[in-house]
Amino acid sequence: MSDAGEQRWPAWYGPAALVIGLVAGVIGGVIAVLLVEGGAAARAGTLTPAATDIATVIQDLGFVGAAVFLAAQAGPVRPAQFGLVAPASWWRALGVLLAAAVAFILISDIYFSLLHQSGEEKEFVKEIGGNAGTLGVLAVCALTTVVAPVCEELLFRGFVFRSLANWRGPWPAAAMTGILFGLVHGLSAPAVDLAPLALLGFLLCVVYYKTGSLYLCIMMHAVNNAIALSSDEGWGAGRTLALLFGSLAVLALLAGALRLASERWTPATG
Repeated sequence: MSDAGEQRWPAWYGPAALVIGLVAGVIGGVIAVLLVEGGAAARAGTLTPAATDIATVIQDLGFVGAAVFLAAQAGPVRPAQFGLVAPASWWRALGVLLAAAVAFILISDIYFSLLHQSGEEKEFVKEIGGNAGTLGVLAVCALTTVVAPVCEELLFRGFVFRSLANWRGPWPAAAMTGILFGLVHGLSAPAVDLAPLALLGFLLCVVYYKTGSLYLCIMMHAVNNAIALSSDEGWGAGRTLALLFGSLAVLALLAGALRLASERWTPATG
C-alpha cells in the first residue's frame, strides 16, 4: 500500500465504522422509506424499487460518513489516506487487477458449478427496479456500478482493511475484510453468493495492497457489478458494453473532480 498520507488508525476503527454505517443506513433508510411510501405501505412491507434504491444509497453514504468521521478523530482527513491516489505504475497495477479478476472468475465458476447454481440475483434486481422503465433502469445502473463501488470500496478497502492491517498485517486483514464484505452482502444477496463475495472482498484487498491505489479496486468492483447486472437482466453485448464504458467514464470524471478539489484545498508550500 502507498504510504502517502497514511494514518495509523486503530484496528477497531474499521469494524466500528461498519457498524455505525449499518445503523445510520437503517435509520436513514426508514426515514426515507416513510417519506416515499407512507407509513401504511412501509409497515405492510410493500416497498417500491424507488424506496429501496433510496434506502440503499443512504446505507452506502452512511458507510462513507462513518469512515470519514472516525478517521477525523485521528487527525485531518485526506483522500490519500483512503488510497485515492494513482498507482506508481499503471501497467503493473493493471496486471495485478487482471490476475485478480481471472482468479475470481475461475474460482467462482468452479464453486457455482459444484453447487449447480448460476449466482444470478434476479429477485434482488427486480426489487431495486431493474425491470422498470428507463429512469428506473438508469437508477439501478448508477446505484450498482457507481455509488456502490465507490462507497463500499472507501469503507472496506480504504478504511476497514487499512485499520485491520495496522493490527495483524495485510493478509489476515484481507481475509477478515473479505469475510465482513461477504456477510454484509448477506442482507441482500442469496446465501449461496456469500462465499464468492467474500472471495471478491479478499481479492480487492490484495489489489489495494499490491497497487496502493483504491481506484483499481473501484474499477474492478464496478466492472464486476456491471457484468453481474447485465447477466441478471439478460442484456446483450451492446448494452453490457455501454454500461461498462458508461460507468467507468462516470468514475473517471469523479476521480478527476476529486483531484481538482484536492489540489484546491491543499495549501501551497514553499
